[in-house]
Amino acid sequence: MCGIVGYVGPQQAAPVLVEGLTRLEYRGYDSAGVAVLNPRSSANPSRVVRAQGRVRDLEAALPARLAGTTGIGHTRWATHGEPSERNAHPHTSADGRVHVVHNGIIDNFATLRSRLADDGVELTSDTDTEVVAHLVARELATGLSLEDAVRTAVGQIVGTYALAVLDTQTPERIVVARNGSPLLLGVGDGEMFVASDPAAIVRHTSQVVLLDDGDFATVTADGFHSFTDGEERTARAAVTIDLTVEELELDGHEHFMHKEIHEQPESVERMLTGRLDDRFGTAKLAGLNLEPRDLRRFERVKVLGCGSAYYVGQLGASMIEDLARIPADAEPASEFRYRNPIIEPSTLYVVVSQSGETADTLFAVREVQRKGGTVVGLVNAVGSSIAREVDGGVYLHAGPEVAVASTKALTHMSIGFALLALTLGRVHDLSFADGRRIIAGLRAIPGQIAEILAGEEALAAAAKELSTAPSLFFVGRVRGYPVAREGAQKFKEITYRHAEAYPTSELKHGPLALISPELPSVAIIPDDDLVERNITAAQEIRARGGAVVAITHPGVELGDAATSRIEVPRNEVELDPILLTIPTQLLGYHAAVALGEDVDRPRNLAKSVTVE
Repeated sequence: MCGIVGYVGPQQAAPVLVEGLTRLEYRGYDSAGVAVLNPRSSANPSRVVRAQGRVRDLEAALPARLAGTTGIGHTRWATHGEPSERNAHPHTSADGRVHVVHNGIIDNFATLRSRLADDGVELTSDTDTEVVAHLVARELATGLSLEDAVRTAVGQIVGTYALAVLDTQTPERIVVARNGSPLLLGVGDGEMFVASDPAAIVRHTSQVVLLDDGDFATVTADGFHSFTDGEERTARAAVTIDLTVEELELDGHEHFMHKEIHEQPESVERMLTGRLDDRFGTAKLAGLNLEPRDLRRFERVKVLGCGSAYYVGQLGASMIEDLARIPADAEPASEFRYRNPIIEPSTLYVVVSQSGETADTLFAVREVQRKGGTVVGLVNAVGSSIAREVDGGVYLHAGPEVAVASTKALTHMSIGFALLALTLGRVHDLSFADGRRIIAGLRAIPGQIAEILAGEEALAAAAKELSTAPSLFFVGRVRGYPVAREGAQKFKEITYRHAEAYPTSELKHGPLALISPELPSVAIIPDDDLVERNITAAQEIRARGGAVVAITHPGVELGDAATSRIEVPRNEVELDPILLTIPTQLLGYHAAVALGEDVDRPRNLAKSVTVE
């Protein structure tokens, strides 16, 4: 799985494909490849070039002249088989007629591979995807059209897929299919595009067709038609995407992660615009599709997310309990449906995803809906699968996020939870005065983030010190614990140093055994009702020789409990965790820079995890 690009039109396909794949590099991958059809060459009607490594390695491997105006390309994130050229996409049928790129997981691939091998087909890769090329070629050999061959082949597959298929004997078209992995079509002027992400085609068109699960489509230079497995046409129409090439450029920053961290003051202010209701001391969230009387009936909130979205979900659950005074908790979406959860009509389920395509989270949505629950989403990507399937939600409006390690979108998620908590609080027992207090706090956040970013030099120095440690702790209590978890996640993602988060109160129940001068701790110490206990725990770390970097508020007297301190402006106590998270983003970033790591594209990770 990872990135798909396809092109059919008057241009030479190879440069379009390579540019599109370059735009998708941020999603994380280990190899890349293209297949281009050239019907003018009877001897070589198609050419496939693949390379392990980066898109630049693929580009270097391309012949000087790779003629052809129809083609598909792919960046692969390994699921079946090691990263290598032979496992890279596109995959080709034994007769050389069919070329396929694929995102997703074919669950029954072992059975299909065995069946093909028994029939004498020589398999040349370790992937699940290769079986698709052979299945389609087998159906074409019976005289079926490419569309019917793809439909029949897909009917033998169990799993998730976004597929783009070429047939050398019908070089004027690409046939695509979607089930569980994102896929869209780009509509140009006398040309068409296929992509797993609009970023791949944004330079060429802003008109896209969003395919649904179960959709097939035939794409030619003149347009497209979409249809179902039963050959019924579907009325998919083009929509305009709000994305520009400029938003995908570095704009003077060394890395996209740095750019996105620094975009937060402006992007948060944009997100809050029109969503704060001073008259009633609440938030305006019409997208929830829930009236106050509907919100009032919910007695509990369950938050579901994966990775950093799960940790922000814990922070959000804390906000909801603080402001709405109803029970709330967070759970990894990846585990949720496998424990046969009890879905309660009195529980509001909230799913969180930057991309809106996270497979585990999408499956959790369907599990809730299958059992009659109400589920809303906090999603950044307009028109994404989760955004279209939930009962309502809050768009994050963070703008594009290119770095694999999420920063800007995560801050917007926490702001989204604050708005949701405020809305729920005001239909329960949160007073008008407290509602206005939270609104004032939210309005202050953009400026306070800018204030934190102004102290980046000191943060960079602290990060450089932390980067030399082979392992470290992030610790925090109650509201500070999700901040610690997210800080540890960010640090380990991009520095490859082991970082572990603990509730501060749990240190004495085992982890103190690991404290030494070689294991520093980042301690979240806000000026709240637990400040003295947090300081005492930091002193316990110091007494055992451990260094402590304290992220705290001005005026907190740490004494000798910290070896260095990072100050964050105060906000309302319920909103403080949003600001306390910002320094952890810069700590992770600058530690990775100090270590010389590929900050935007950490190894083994993908931006949008569209497989289980």
